[in-house]
Amino acid sequence: MEQRSPTAPTRPAAPREPEGGVTHGTFLTAADDAHVPLRERTLGNGTPLRDLAPRPGPTTGPHDALHAEVSDQLWRRGLAAVQLDEPLPNDRFTAFGAFLGTAMPERDPAVRPYVADEVILNLRSEHRRTDDVSLQPFAGNRLSLHTESSGGPVERQPRYIVLMCVAPGDASQGARTVLVPMRDVARRLAPRTTAVLSRTRYRHHPGVPTIARKAGDRWVFSFRDFLADELHWTHEGPEGDATAVNDALRDLLAAMYAPGHARAVHWRRGLLVVIDNTYFFHGRTAGSAAPEARLRHLKRLRIV
Repeated sequence: MEQRSPTAPTRPAAPREPEGGVTHGTFLTAADDAHVPLRERTLGNGTPLRDLAPRPGPTTGPHDALHAEVSDQLWRRGLAAVQLDEPLPNDRFTAFGAFLGTAMPERDPAVRPYVADEVILNLRSEHRRTDDVSLQPFAGNRLSLHTESSGGPVERQPRYIVLMCVAPGDASQGARTVLVPMRDVARRLAPRTTAVLSRTRYRHHPGVPTIARKAGDRWVFSFRDFLADELHWTHEGPEGDATAVNDALRDLLAAMYAPGHARAVHWRRGLLVVIDNTYFFHGRTAGSAAPEARLRHLKRLRIV
């Protein structure tokens, strides 16, 4: 969920020459890259996005009905949205997570004040927009499209992100969760681009998967939009692919923010959304910086 400012004024440094079949380089977004205005339209609350339509679901009674509904939606589209009468209490929320898998403990010292029962992260919009990366999930900042924990090995990346709305905040606040199907992103990429990305990974992140990888007959991405930060990469491929890596990353970012694919979650109290981290990129539009705005409060589980 780490984010920074949205643009950079200069072109990235040229990649290094291949060394033993491995190329190292750096990508940096430039202000005139094609994806920059696309990102602004997608995350800037200025472009209508398709709303995610939830199905009604039970709050009380046996768990089986809720489990069955979520399982069916995840199987069909890698995404589930159920409107409950009321948010689940913490014990039922963690029990629901246990149905999906194993909840990841929230051990980052920066988020400890927001953690309940070791695994529930309370995403409360308590801060105005900030450059402090550790506070941005709890502030009015927009969050760029990303795969959760893209800088970790596959076994430490959550399969599911579970979000439940306790309080949606002011209607004027504007913060919406944005979902983009990886399938639609992959369809916009040329075969050469996915081939380059399938041999490229983050540098300085031991065990991290390649940015694109095949899972059966579909492409899965482990990537986030670094905004103005440098992305240091390693590419294992034929000589001459060094320059192509930065072009492939630009193509990927343009495909992620291409119009027509994004869906928006308009949060309502009791709305439960489960995102398959191998099917969707997710992000967030900016919220209001007004001090009188009511807080938005979501609860989150990350499930492996």
